Amino acid sequence: MMAQYLEIKAQYKDALLFYRMGDFYELFFDDAVAASAALDIALTKRGKHDGNDIAMCGVPFHAAEGYLLTLIRKGFRVAVAEQLENPAEAKKRGYKAVVKRDVVRLITPGTLTEETLLDARQHNYLAAYAEVRKTGAIAWTDISTGEFHVTDCPRIRLSPELARLGPRELLIVDGLQAELSDLTDDLGISVTALSKASFDSTSGERRLCDLFKISTPDAFGEFSRAEHGAMGALIEYLDITQKGQLPLLRPPIREKTGGVMQIDPATRRNLEITQSLSGGKDGSLLHAIDRTVTAGGGRLLQGCIASPSRDLVTINARHDSVQFFVETSRLRNDLRAALQKTPDMDRAISRIGLDRAGPRDLTAIRNGLTQAEQIAKYLESADLPDDLQHTCQDLGGHHDLIALLDDALVAEPPFIVRDGGFIASGYHVELDETRKLRDEGRGVIAGLQADYAQQCEVSSLKIKHNNVLGYFIETTATHAEKMLSAPLSETFIHRQTTANAVRFTTVPLSELETKILNAGNRALEIEKQLFASLRQTILDNAAQVLSTASALSKFDLFTAFADLASGENWCRPQMEDSNAFDITGGKHPVVEQALRRQGSQSFVANDCALSKGDDGADIWLLTGPNMAGKSTFLRQNALIALLAQAGSFVPAEKAQIGIVSQLFSRVGASDDLARGRSTFMVEMVETAAILNQADDRALVILDEIGRGTATYDGLSIAWATLEHLHDVNKCRALFATHYHEMTALADKLTGVQNATVAVKEWEGDVIFLHEVRKGAADRSYGVQVARLAGLPDAVVARARVVLDALEQGEREGGKKPKALIDDLPLFAATPPVQATMRKQSAVEDKLRDIMPDDLSPKDALTLLYELKDLLPD
Repeated sequence: MMAQYLEIKAQYKDALLFYRMGDFYELFFDDAVAASAALDIALTKRGKHDGNDIAMCGVPFHAAEGYLLTLIRKGFRVAVAEQLENPAEAKKRGYKAVVKRDVVRLITPGTLTEETLLDARQHNYLAAYAEVRKTGAIAWTDISTGEFHVTDCPRIRLSPELARLGPRELLIVDGLQAELSDLTDDLGISVTALSKASFDSTSGERRLCDLFKISTPDAFGEFSRAEHGAMGALIEYLDITQKGQLPLLRPPIREKTGGVMQIDPATRRNLEITQSLSGGKDGSLLHAIDRTVTAGGGRLLQGCIASPSRDLVTINARHDSVQFFVETSRLRNDLRAALQKTPDMDRAISRIGLDRAGPRDLTAIRNGLTQAEQIAKYLESADLPDDLQHTCQDLGGHHDLIALLDDALVAEPPFIVRDGGFIASGYHVELDETRKLRDEGRGVIAGLQADYAQQCEVSSLKIKHNNVLGYFIETTATHAEKMLSAPLSETFIHRQTTANAVRFTTVPLSELETKILNAGNRALEIEKQLFASLRQTILDNAAQVLSTASALSKFDLFTAFADLASGENWCRPQMEDSNAFDITGGKHPVVEQALRRQGSQSFVANDCALSKGDDGADIWLLTGPNMAGKSTFLRQNALIALLAQAGSFVPAEKAQIGIVSQLFSRVGASDDLARGRSTFMVEMVETAAILNQADDRALVILDEIGRGTATYDGLSIAWATLEHLHDVNKCRALFATHYHEMTALADKLTGVQNATVAVKEWEGDVIFLHEVRKGAADRSYGVQVARLAGLPDAVVARARVVLDALEQGEREGGKKPKALIDDLPLFAATPPVQATMRKQSAVEDKLRDIMPDDLSPKDALTLLYELKDLLPD
C-alpha cells in the first residue's frame, strides 16, 4: 500500500495527497505533518519507511469538505486519490492485491465547485494571463457557473483588470512570478506557474476547438494570439486538475477593450466598493445596495458593481428595465416572491457536468425551471421594455424536462446518490418491485406461504429461514408424503429431513430469496442508473437551462434595483455622451444607511456641478475643517457615477451624468511597511498613477494631497497636481485640501471653482453643518476639532496660544515661525487650565442637580452663596 502511495505522491509533489482508505482520507510523511498543523488534528504514526516512523493523520470521508476548505484558504493544493474498486474486486487478482487508487481531482483555489466551499453570492474565478510579442491578454472562467471570458490586456492594465475580477487563482508563465508578486500579493491571488508551452497560441486554438467540438473558433469572435494563449492555458489547466472531466463551460465571450469603467485597486479599496477597509462585506457599497434574492442575482450584481459599463446603449437599457419595475410595484413583488424560491441552477448544472452532482442538484434544476415557467406567466400580459422582452423569451420551453424530473424525483431527496430514495414511486416498475421486496419481504413470503398451503391443502405448511438453508418450506412427515408424490413433487424440491419435519424449496422461492437478499443493493443500482439517465437528459438541454438561469438572474437584478430605488427614493440618472456631471441632492448610500440605523441624525444632501467646457477641466477645490464631511462628499459623487453606469438608479433628487471612462480616488492614507513605503510615499505613488493615466472622461477625487510632508513641500505638490489635472488631464475632479493658499487658483484657472463645507461657531465650539457651498473657507478649525476629539484642555489651550502667535506674525509681515516660537513663553508658563477647570466643573455639577422651579426665594439665595464659595479666588 505504501508503495502505491509513494508512486501516486511522486506525481503531485506540490500538493497534499488525500489518500482514500475506507471511510477516511489519510495523509502520510510531510503531508501529514503539514496537514495536522494546518487543521489542528492529531498526528500519529504507522509503520516505518527507510528505518524512520511514517507520520500519519486523517480526516473522515463524510466531513472532508470542511477540512478541504481550511487547507485551500491557507494556500494548499490538494490531490484527492480515490479507491477505483472495492476490496472484493481487488481480491480477484490475488489475496494480497492492493485496491486500485488514483487521483481523480486536483483541488486548487480557482477550481472549487462544492456548494459548501464557495460563497453563493460571489464568483470564484480562475484566470490566465498570457503575453505574445509584447501584447497581453487575460482569460477567466468560473467553473462553478460555466462563465468564460477573455479580453486584451497589456501589462499596464493588468492591475486594474485583476482588481476588477478578483480571481482566486492566476495562471502565468513560469518565470513571471517575481515581476507580478507585488500585485498578486496585494490582491491576495494564488499564483500557479505553467510552462511556456501551455500558453502557446496555436495549441490554445486547438484546445478551444476540441472543447467545444468545432472546426474553427471564428464563430465565437476574432481572438488575438495572446487571447488564444490565455484561453488555451485555462483549458489545459482544467484538464489537468479535473483529470479529463472538463467542466461545462459556455462559449467564450470576448470583452472589448474600454467596455467598462476602469477602476484601479487603490480606488476600489478607498471607495469600499465590494468590501470594506476592514476586509468584510459589511460597510461596503455592495452590502448597502444588495437586495437580490437569488445567488445568481447576487453574483450578477457584484459583476455590475465591479465592472460598470461605458456603453450608453447598455446603461440606458438597464435603466429602462429598472424604471419598468419601479412603476409596476405589484408585478415586481410577485416576481421577487417567485425568485426567492429559485435555487442556484448555474452551480447545480456545473456539478452535473463534472459528475459531482447529487440528487438535490437535479431537483434544483426542476424547481428552478418550474419557477421560471411561473415567472413567464406573470409577464405574459406585461408591456416589457425591449431588453426584458428578449430576456423573457429564455424563461420557457422546458415543459418536457420539467415533467420528466417531476415524475422521476421525490420532493425532498437526500444529498448523496448512495443514500438512495430519491426516485419517486410509480416512475420505474422494476424499482418499485425491488423496493417492495426490500421493505415488505416478510409480507411477500407470507403471501407465498398461503399460496403453497392452499395448493398442497396443508394448513400447517410454513416458510422459514436459517443461515444455512436460507428460505425453506417446512411440513410434518405425514403431509410430506403428499408433497413428494406427483404432481406436487414437480413443484416442491426436497432439501432436508429432520426428526420432526421435512423441508422443501421451490424455484420461485429460491429466486425470491435471491431478490430479497439483493433487493437493497439492486434498488440502489437501479436508482444510480436512473440518476445517470436523468443527468444526461439535463446535459442534453444544458444550453437552454443555462439561458434560463441567466434570465432569472437578470430579472432578480432589475427587480432588486427597482426595490432599492423605490424604498430609498432614488432617481433615474440622465446618462449622455458628454462631460456633464450635475448632481442635485446627492447622498452617500452607505453613510445614510448607517445614520438611519443609529437614529442619530439625518444625512445632509448636497449638490455637485462639474460641467466641463471644451477648453478645460471642471474642478471643485473643496476647503473646510476635518470632520465636516469633505471625504464623504467626495466619495458619494464617485459612487453615484459608479452606480449609474452599473445600471442602478442613484441616491439623488436629480442626476445628469456624462459617461465616466475612469474612476480614480486618493482618499485616506496608510503606510506599507512590508515594501518600505511611508504614508507619504503611498500617497505619492497613488497620485502619480492618477496623473499618468487619467483621460478627459475620467472622474478624479483627491483628498489632502501633500499632507504627509513639510508644509511648503506639501503645498507645492498639491498646487502642481491641481494644475496638471486642469491643464494636462483636463478631467472632472473634486480636490479637497487644507491649504487655503490654493483657493487663489480659482482666479487663475478657468476650470477651477472654490467650494467649502459650511460650519458654525458657537461659544468657542464648532458645529458641523455638512453643507457644501460655493466659496472658500478662511480657516481649518483644527484646534476646535482637536478639542472635540478629547485632547487635554491644557494642550488645546496651548495650541490656541501658538496659533494666535503664528497668525499674528503672518499679519505683521510674515515673521518666521522660528522667531515666533522663540518669543513664546514655555509650555509650563501657560495658566493652570486644569486647576481652573476643576473648580468650574464643581459649580457645573452643583447646578446640574438644581430644579429652579422647586426653590423658594430663601433657598435660591442660599444656593447663590454656595456657588460663589466654589469659585476660584
